[in-house]
Amino acid sequence: MSTNLRHKLPPGPRSLFPWRQLIALRRDPPNFLRRMAEKYGDVSHFQVGGQKVFLINHPDLIKDVLVTRQHLFTKGDAMRRAKFLLGEGLLTSEGEHHDRQRRLILPAFHRQRIARYCDLMVAHAARARELWEDGGAPDINTEIKRLTMNIVCDALFGADVGDEFPRVAASITGAFNRFHVFGPPGLNPVVLLRSLGPWRRSAPPNSTARDTLNAIVYRIIADRRRDGEEDCGDLLSMLLRAEVESGEGGAPMNDTQVRDEVVTLFLAGYETIANTLTVILHQLSKHPEEQTRLHAELDEVLAERLPTADDIPRLTYAGMLLTETLRNFPPSWINSRRAKEDVEIAGYVVPAGAMVLMSQYVMHHDARYFPDPFRFDPERWTEEARRARPEFSYFPFGGGKRRCIGEGFALAEGVMLLSTIAQRWRFSPVTGNPVEFRPGLIMRPVGDLRLRVERRSATG
Repeated sequence: MSTNLRHKLPPGPRSLFPWRQLIALRRDPPNFLRRMAEKYGDVSHFQVGGQKVFLINHPDLIKDVLVTRQHLFTKGDAMRRAKFLLGEGLLTSEGEHHDRQRRLILPAFHRQRIARYCDLMVAHAARARELWEDGGAPDINTEIKRLTMNIVCDALFGADVGDEFPRVAASITGAFNRFHVFGPPGLNPVVLLRSLGPWRRSAPPNSTARDTLNAIVYRIIADRRRDGEEDCGDLLSMLLRAEVESGEGGAPMNDTQVRDEVVTLFLAGYETIANTLTVILHQLSKHPEEQTRLHAELDEVLAERLPTADDIPRLTYAGMLLTETLRNFPPSWINSRRAKEDVEIAGYVVPAGAMVLMSQYVMHHDARYFPDPFRFDPERWTEEARRARPEFSYFPFGGGKRRCIGEGFALAEGVMLLSTIAQRWRFSPVTGNPVEFRPGLIMRPVGDLRLRVERRSATG
């Protein structure tokens, strides 16, 4: 590696004020990064305190970091801090432990299992959709979160666990989102905490909430083990029956390993799809032509019956709506990695210890691949349009061995819930009710998001 290359930094904002970038980053992190990419190109750089941060915004370079040379990077600091709550689950673990756990959990997300989960999803959605009043204006955000909370608890535990777990889990989720209020996950937490003064009170989830969650999860695990650990068709059954690879034989996961994966899967699986479905319904309320086309597809494919997993290949427009929403409003809006050693990227050297950011939000709004990027346009996702774009111009579920293991579950759930709900209801906007987003660990719609609902049948 030449001396000139070693000292060469990519372009980026320069400021005489050491915390100016941090203030701008905290105020609107997704658009701060998007403006950087537009101004400085595919590789840019800024510094917060002593932390060097590189933003990568080209599909080939993103693939290089997430897939081709993923062994040269580790997860960012935010995931290390998240271990306080998640333990050594798939989201936070590294190395051989992560690889082993992923292999053990993967069967829970095989196609046959997802088909069974689809029946569960539709049953919950069919009950939930009958609770709204014709002509009413329910808070869609709250209603959909309640629905997906019930689904993920059922899929995880195979039974109604009562009010206790959802209430505590919801509070944990809120605390976990505040945990990342400072800006993009992955920036040095020590630097951030020292710089934020009065915002220091925003802290990680407290031990009381974590201990309460642990008590509930460990009790459920103990009850299932006492009942014989038979396969009930849920994710907990798979975890309890999975054998940890050790020596020549294998042993079941211990309670701590099961607990870590249960909590991780719950937090990853309940709010992300709820946020996405909330946004889809809001988009449909503002785009009546797209809503009419969806209803026509549902009437043709389903008529009055409920959808099943076998219908997913034929519900193509529902899938296009879901994909366009994940492009425009990706819940997982940023990936961060820390370089384990000096790494050359596009002629620049990322020094060991530096952070590398790859933002789904930024890449998904790059006009080179998505003209007029802020326009909601499901037609971007015809087969022809998909083939014309490079692979990592769209990566809502990450990439490489850290790619979201629940991707198939999430996509199936999105189509099943959208189809079941839209089959019964037509949506229209409530005046003065824009969707606002708060970027933290995930991109979340916030506030009282009401829509007018009008009952419909298969004939319109």
